[in-house]
Amino acid sequence: MQELKIPNHVAIIMDGNGRWATSRGKKRSAGHLEGSKTLEKLALHSIKKGVKVLSVYAFSTDNFKRSKEEVDYLMDLFIIQFKNKMKKIIKENIKVVFSGRQHPLREDVLSAMNEITEKTKNNTNGILNICLNYGGQEEIVDAAKKFAEDIVNKKISMDSIDKQSFNKYLYQNLPPVDLLIRTSGEYRISNFMPYQISYAEFYFTNVLFPDFNEDEFDKAIESFNNRDRRFGNAK
Repeated sequence: MQELKIPNHVAIIMDGNGRWATSRGKKRSAGHLEGSKTLEKLALHSIKKGVKVLSVYAFSTDNFKRSKEEVDYLMDLFIIQFKNKMKKIIKENIKVVFSGRQHPLREDVLSAMNEITEKTKNNTNGILNICLNYGGQEEIVDAAKKFAEDIVNKKISMDSIDKQSFNKYLYQNLPPVDLLIRTSGEYRISNFMPYQISYAEFYFTNVLFPDFNEDEFDKAIESFNNRDRRFGNAK
């Protein structure tokens, strides 16, 4: 049997937590809690399979439009998860980074983010990129501003910029996404990593994220192995 090719960088749009809960007569918060448990399992599973970078869409800039009760619950859940899961993440030698804007995140959320970033900064087994208060168009705008500032300050020349060097101005300088997974039956990217997914393979599933377990993740990897990635070249 041919050995599976493992994508270097996998990105997941973790969709369907609220619908998972409401379909069971529970509050949406129950779905978010269950989704956080699924994320922990997938992070450990994917890194063990050989994925080098796992990027997850935890909270978009537009998610602040949700009710204050739901947003507050999610922020509290982030803090609890960052603190409770830190020992396991450190033990598994996983580095945690964050992508997104800091404003208007609460100070206690930022403090928890900084703590886990600092304690895992030297880990080398893989990277968990948590996209929190993230928007892909916003990321490109913010990168362009930093690029323009460096030109104004004469740190770089206009001609020095290309696709590779511009990547350094994004929230995190990570390799391009190889496989994008979206759960819950939606067929859109919802402003998630548009620059990084230019040549990514897409995998859509009707499975709601809390039910997207290790076996479901492996199905996505198998599908990835059936794709013919040409990057613009003729076959």
